[in-house]
Amino acid sequence: MKRRAWLTLGAVVLGGGGIATYAVASPSADTAGDVQPKRPVKVYDLTLKSTEAGKRELPRTETKQFSLLGVSWTGVTKPLEGKAQVRTRSSETGEWTAWQDLETNIDPPEDPDERSGARGASEPLWVGPSDGVQVQVVHEDGSTSAGLPKGLEVNLVDPGIATAAEQRTAGDDTDPAAFAVDGTPSPTGSESTSAAPTPTDPATSASPSQSATGSPTPAPTATIPTAPPSTVPEPTIVSRAGWGADESLSPDPSEYNADVKAVFVHHTDGSNDYSCTDSAAIVRGIYAYHTQTNGWNDIGYNFLVDKCGTIFEGRKGGVDLPVLGAHTYGWNRESTGIAVLGNYTDAGASNAALTSVARIAAWKLGQYGVDPGSTVQLNAGATQKNLAGTSFTAGSAYTFNRISGHRDGYATECPGTSLYAQLPTIRAWASGPVQGLKLTSLTGATLSGSTYFTKGAITAKWSATTPSSLISKFELLVDGKVVASVAGTATSASTTLAAGTHKVAVRAVHQSGKTTPATTALTVATDTTAPAFSTTPKITLRTGTVNTTAVPVTLSWKATDSQALKSVSLLSPTTATFGPTTTSSSRTAKSGAASTWSMRADDVAGNTRTSSPSYTPMILQETSATKSGSWTSRSSTSYLGGKSYSSGSKGASLTWTFTGRSASWVVSRASTSGQAYVYVDGTKVATVDLKSSTTKYRDAIWTKSWAGSAKHTVKIVVVGTSGRPTVTTDGLVYIK
Repeated sequence: MKRRAWLTLGAVVLGGGGIATYAVASPSADTAGDVQPKRPVKVYDLTLKSTEAGKRELPRTETKQFSLLGVSWTGVTKPLEGKAQVRTRSSETGEWTAWQDLETNIDPPEDPDERSGARGASEPLWVGPSDGVQVQVVHEDGSTSAGLPKGLEVNLVDPGIATAAEQRTAGDDTDPAAFAVDGTPSPTGSESTSAAPTPTDPATSASPSQSATGSPTPAPTATIPTAPPSTVPEPTIVSRAGWGADESLSPDPSEYNADVKAVFVHHTDGSNDYSCTDSAAIVRGIYAYHTQTNGWNDIGYNFLVDKCGTIFEGRKGGVDLPVLGAHTYGWNRESTGIAVLGNYTDAGASNAALTSVARIAAWKLGQYGVDPGSTVQLNAGATQKNLAGTSFTAGSAYTFNRISGHRDGYATECPGTSLYAQLPTIRAWASGPVQGLKLTSLTGATLSGSTYFTKGAITAKWSATTPSSLISKFELLVDGKVVASVAGTATSASTTLAAGTHKVAVRAVHQSGKTTPATTALTVATDTTAPAFSTTPKITLRTGTVNTTAVPVTLSWKATDSQALKSVSLLSPTTATFGPTTTSSSRTAKSGAASTWSMRADDVAGNTRTSSPSYTPMILQETSATKSGSWTSRSSTSYLGGKSYSSGSKGASLTWTFTGRSASWVVSRASTSGQAYVYVDGTKVATVDLKSSTTKYRDAIWTKSWAGSAKHTVKIVVVGTSGRPTVTTDGLVYIK
């Protein structure tokens, strides 16, 4: 999309109450797409006025666009004994923020060269795109402004647009006031402008997510040391070119320490709700503030880290060299400084930020063979006290943690109470060994009791609290021996176990080389033997109501396994699953048709065995029996086949002959029903009473089963019970 540029006449209220006009041009988009042109970094300085005793301020004032601000004053060594507060107006919503305090207790420069022309200043505060500001500075006693330093002013920083990523995302929200075309000086005060750095061409410049690691290391000279190798890997670092540093703001050569003995952790103050896409601009703003407002020769920190974990190169001179920074007063000569973007007084830093701080600290200390979890004696470069009240005398040595907070060396709240409380975590992650390692699961194996069972192939899964980027590798152990080694980013490993019982564990190797003791071993048994049916599944007839489609039967079986039986499942003619100790189930079978009763036994390891015998329930009507004595035929839809035999004659009998393995006698029952004798293969086996308080039809009242199939006879004989002699029979069912 192509847009035209136009001129706009703007008006700005001056700090003294006057109004100045200026012409600006709107941004115009690239004809090939919405790619914004680069915009240089600018710093605007507005003088604060005395309005009453003990107070200096700037009333609500419309300004050009800025995103970072602070207050400064004449005299770098003079403290601001009071409170400085600001309010800003969002250029996106037009709304004013609440008052925000500025941190004014900051470290003075140690280097005499940096003191020349330097100003006292607050910490810079990132406020996001804004176009209005209000400032008030009140002396701590509130009664006189005589104690306030001279030359108080608010310093507004527009970080501009410098990286290719920012050119693509700037869109249409860029403030037209940033594109002055008439050369008019800033109407709101003095203005410092830095041109965009020339190496960052839109097509080739590195963005924070795709830059090379750091700037090229300068060649060793008499004043530039050789970069020593580190004991741990170097993390990815966004170079100064990657975040759009204007090197003309830092013309002086870098200065180097002899080594790095310690790391001081800082926070930059300001808001934590920034977008990580703004991180490069925040770093650029801090750089401009340190050089243009503080008057330093470069950004003070050696490294900066945003809440997403992106690491930015700070002071120039080579990320792998011991560059002298300006971050912790009295201790810069033997340390490096890492600042986390944001304020961590009330809320802790993200795990991503902590991880990156740990990685950069471990790498820098590793260049000098130093364990990040140890302590060190540092020589004080100034006489002072820290936040806890510990006194330091210049030239004397004092013990520090290798990774310390800014407040450990200087009387400041930095790096914030919450981030300071996270320093032990940073030390543990940086130093090793790996923390919180535990096996979370074994796939390919099933737990039964305290033992896992498998057919052989398993996958062990684990978790650890130490971030994976600080872990060199994980090792899977079987019976104490390494069988698999995987990268520190992995969360699982697989192996195939030999037959037998084994102990499976995992251990981790930190990037430092420290090895975490193996996790508690899990007992895993390899089982490749399938279960067995010691009793083949079979059906036998049981008591209950019989009809032509459903005969009541009992399905029975017995399965065993050499290790651990898990379950037994019925697969056909219907489905069901049973526990390992269950050996029978009441079912129904269709009469007159062969049915396959397929069952599968599963062991805990996953081995299976299937058994599929076939059985046919058959119904023998009373008409197929051999009769003796007097029997009467009865008809009703309630009877099997619509008919039955009834007799009240003592000694009347019916005899069926069949070949099968189970039989049941089916009768009709009522309160007047009598008794009958049952003979099997010529032997009397039971006296059955058919009497029932409720009328029942097709009732299997007596059953008999054998171990195998054979030819049998079943004979029923009417007893002729006094007062209720009648017996009504509805046939015989047997399993063929």
